[in-house]
Parts: sequence; C-alpha cells; structure tokens
Amino acid sequence: MNARLWTVCALLVAVALLLQVSLFSAFAWDGVVPDLVLMVVVAGALSRGGQFGMVLGFAAGVLLDLAPPADHVAGRWALALLVAGYVAGRVRQDTDRPSATAVVATVAACSFVATSVYALAGLVLRDPAVGFGEVVKVIGVGLVWDVLLTPLVLPPLLALFARLEPQRAR
Repeated sequence: MNARLWTVCALLVAVALLLQVSLFSAFAWDGVVPDLVLMVVVAGALSRGGQFGMVLGFAAGVLLDLAPPADHVAGRWALALLVAGYVAGRVRQDTDRPSATAVVATVAACSFVATSVYALAGLVLRDPAVGFGEVVKVIGVGLVWDVLLTPLVLPPLLALFARLEPQRAR
C-alpha cells in the first residue's frame, strides 16, 4: 500500500469524523447521526479488500472512540468498524465490481453489524447508558440513516479509491 493512499484515507476519515460529530449532529434523529466514518471504511473495503478494510476500520474506529463526546470505553468503535471492514471486504472478494444494489446491501449489512457489535460490547461492559430497547432503536435508526445517504456518499468515495490505485481496484 502506498503512502498516498493512506494519506488520502486519513484525510477522508478525518473529514468524515468532523462532519459526523459537528455538522450532522444537528440532524440527529432520536440522537442518532449518519455514520460517515463507516461509509469511508465500506468504500475502502469494497475497493481494496478485507485486509485493507479491517486496517482502515480499526484506525478509523480508534479515532471515533477518542473523538468528543467520548462517553464510552475506548475500543468499542475500533472493534465494530474492524468487523464492518471485514464484512465489506468479503463482498468485494465475491464480485469483481459490486452493483448499486450490492453496495446498498453492503452498507446496510455493515451498518447493522457495526452498530450491533458496538452496542453488544456496551452491554457486555455494562455501559449504564445502554439498554436492550435502546439498542434496537439505535440499530434501526442508524441503518435507515446509512442506507439513505449511501447513494450520495459511496459513489464519489468508490471513484476516488479507484483513481488512487486503478490497477488494484476492480
């Protein structure tokens, strides 16, 4: 992996994180905002594969864990986005170039998996802010947000990843 690719990934994650915690917090639906960082991880994994998606997901998750308001045990988002990067990378492995339907389905699956892993880790770690009813609501609202924004966010990200290393992207 070249330095230019990782520099662009770092910038994409930083911009997505800033937008997610600042601008999109004004559009929160029942306290849930769209997961733009997840979309960057999914785009990277769809473009480069599962290993790349897992590394990008872990790094992005650590940053998300440390970003204000960090009101949870650090590492929960890192684990969740690592798993999401793996899941999205498996989709890439199964197809040469995923269709639009496959991309939306991948974002939906990754949103469900990542939010579930994050919430279940909170239940296991006895996070007082996490109850089962709250978990189900957050997973549903997060999934709807992410699927609604997929047609606007994923195509430019996939095109950018394809431009960075066209011989590696399928």
